[in-house]
Amino acid sequence: MDSETYTYEYLPLRGLTAETLRFFEIRTKINSEGKPVAIAFPYSPEAMKIRELESKKFYSKGEMSNASLFGKDRFNQASAKAITITEGELDAASAFQMLGSKYPVVSVRSGSSARVDCTRERDYLNSFDKIYLCFDNDKVGQEATREVASLFDFNKVYHVQMGHYKDANDFLVADKVADFRNAWYNARRFLPEGIISSQSDFNAIIDSASLKQGADYPFPILNKMTYGLRPGETVLFTAMEGVGKTEILRAIEYSLLQTTDSNVGIIHLEESKSRSLQGLAGYYLGHPVHLPDSNTSPDEIKQALEALVKRDERLHLYSHFGSSDPDIILDIIRFLATACECKYIFLDHITMVVSGLNEDDERKTLDYISTRLAMMVEELDFSLVFVSHVNDEGRTRSSRNISKIADLWVHIDRNVEAESEVERNTSKLRVRKNRFAGHTGPADHLFFDKTTFRIGEPPLSLPPTDASL
Repeated sequence: MDSETYTYEYLPLRGLTAETLRFFEIRTKINSEGKPVAIAFPYSPEAMKIRELESKKFYSKGEMSNASLFGKDRFNQASAKAITITEGELDAASAFQMLGSKYPVVSVRSGSSARVDCTRERDYLNSFDKIYLCFDNDKVGQEATREVASLFDFNKVYHVQMGHYKDANDFLVADKVADFRNAWYNARRFLPEGIISSQSDFNAIIDSASLKQGADYPFPILNKMTYGLRPGETVLFTAMEGVGKTEILRAIEYSLLQTTDSNVGIIHLEESKSRSLQGLAGYYLGHPVHLPDSNTSPDEIKQALEALVKRDERLHLYSHFGSSDPDIILDIIRFLATACECKYIFLDHITMVVSGLNEDDERKTLDYISTRLAMMVEELDFSLVFVSHVNDEGRTRSSRNISKIADLWVHIDRNVEAESEVERNTSKLRVRKNRFAGHTGPADHLFFDKTTFRIGEPPLSLPPTDASL
């Protein structure tokens, strides 16, 4: 049995002072001969990472699988204007020391786990106005920078350039504290893409575009006119109030869950989560399970949803929106696209986000939201299908910018007061804008069957659309 006695000290190393090490509780294990043998990095009272100095191997004690950010317990949420994220524990302590021990600095467990770690602590990190990414100056660090940056609003993410140094601790060891401070204070907002000019870059873009997999619309004429739903595109559905836009979106949501394996995010701001789930289950079962006389048990609804969704962490619902801050809804959509990996996101409806504002503020806010949404869709490569009400002139309400940023604009018409029940329950789709394929004009006639609560083709008594390509 090993009976050697060890001591544990805040032993200065690699430019770090005992005071900094004590702040982060980074202790060095020293054997009876006075030789340092290991360093311990506590992530929580129950978990720590150990580095053996001789072999340079890492191992852990406690439940590290539940750990995420080293140093998080040292800094309260929103305790400063900015927080810095590094790729190593010594780098976190080094950056903290070089910045005058004034600003919060944390570390991910490793470059490969950076996205998972920051996703887990996204609310904590997002509470700071600025997020400085200070990952290693290598391929893994560059990839970690891109992945973590995508989790947050690009306006608040700053990239600290390492220059000739690999990481923050290398600056400290080389006694280049002023250089590190200069790099940190002059960090610029992270830009996911730069200017390209080489044939190899062009080739990579063409290859990437050819590999994009989209999905079909459940509406045959619209699908033919558009060649389906593609990542990186914004799809706008417009209509007057009360026309039934939500049910048309639900038909698309149901189709995606049935025909793809992609993750789907649903934001129905005028509908509860329970009603959204009941609507999808009703499509699967073929009758309106939310009605009192449907005689559908909760277990039947649960089983239908399980069969439709197929796996956990695939369908993500958000319905509550009680803030007048447009950045909240933008942040939710970014979270769905990044942390939840949703390839298709539905927002019903964008006009609801600004309800309660005066007319001028509504226009400015909708202009802002729609522009940011278009940029986000392009940046994160997901499909956004969203709804806007229109005014009596058929223009998107309060903001014309909503229709300008859309790649595809589909307008929905329905005569809700028609004498004929078939006509009264039939919506007509008309493509007003189609950047990808160029086809515009009449599309599908969609009949809402009240017995099944599903959208489908109208009965034969209604003349088919005269749309032609």
